[in-house]
Amino acid sequence: MEEQLEFSTANNAPPPFLVRLPKIISSPFLFCTPHSGRYYPVGFRQQSPLGARELRLSEDAFVDELFEGVVQTGATELIATHARAFVDLNRAPNELEPDMFSGEHGAYEVDLNNRVKAGLGVIPRIIGEGMPIYDRKIPIREAFKRLDDVYHPYHNEVSGLLMARHRKYGSSVLIDCHSMPSGPELGRRRQSQPDIVLGDCWGTSCSRELTGLAERLLLEAGFRVRRNIPYAGGFATRHYGAPSRGCHALQIEINRSLYMDERRVEKLPHFDEVGQRLRGFSKELLGNYDTLPKDAVAKDTVAKAAE
Repeated sequence: MEEQLEFSTANNAPPPFLVRLPKIISSPFLFCTPHSGRYYPVGFRQQSPLGARELRLSEDAFVDELFEGVVQTGATELIATHARAFVDLNRAPNELEPDMFSGEHGAYEVDLNNRVKAGLGVIPRIIGEGMPIYDRKIPIREAFKRLDDVYHPYHNEVSGLLMARHRKYGSSVLIDCHSMPSGPELGRRRQSQPDIVLGDCWGTSCSRELTGLAERLLLEAGFRVRRNIPYAGGFATRHYGAPSRGCHALQIEINRSLYMDERRVEKLPHFDEVGQRLRGFSKELLGNYDTLPKDAVAKDTVAKAAE
């Protein structure tokens, strides 16, 4: 019998996101998990020839659970509910592949970059294993509905939460949490596979001081860490990161082999231990943030204007 997915019936669709707030918001940090959603609408499932386990290969499965303790440190966690195969929240809204759809997209200007051409746009055509999600074209109006119902509400919430923290603290910090498949691409140049890749768009989305602090704390937690290769950052880090304005965005990619069986999409016995190490890292990151040079992370003029 085929495994059942969470939220798999037609009449219990969750909201586009869930927000976990601390009792007292005491830091400018927002942890987001845009690819850990496990809701696969019935209509979407009927459009795809893929089975449940195949579709789930595109998830950053369980990443929201790995970081759920951050609210106890004063940070906020924003969790996507809808599956990445349904709509990819770490893409620009115009990264659409016209040949996927039937109907006219009108004056909507699409960004047909190489990633989109490869099938990895905001409405993905394939999952990470290269398997086609659909066996026929889907109506373009459905793509726009997914953007209206899920994509835009999610990013409106991200923007609002970051702006509120910037007004209060003079800076904002987005930690965009992902997982990465293990494989030869991580062990390039005869290097051992990293446990974690930090992406700051080569220093353009997050201050180097903050990235350096995160790297040091992860190393102290026993993780093997690499910066920017092969994941320098996605849409979220580029869109929300502007260090010169006190807006920092740092992507964290966790090697899935650390905590899950990648083929079966199941937690490994030591899942909780990995989560404890990541929560310890998060606590230290928030606790040491104020020790960084003020001009490297915050803009006092913004904070004073909001008082």
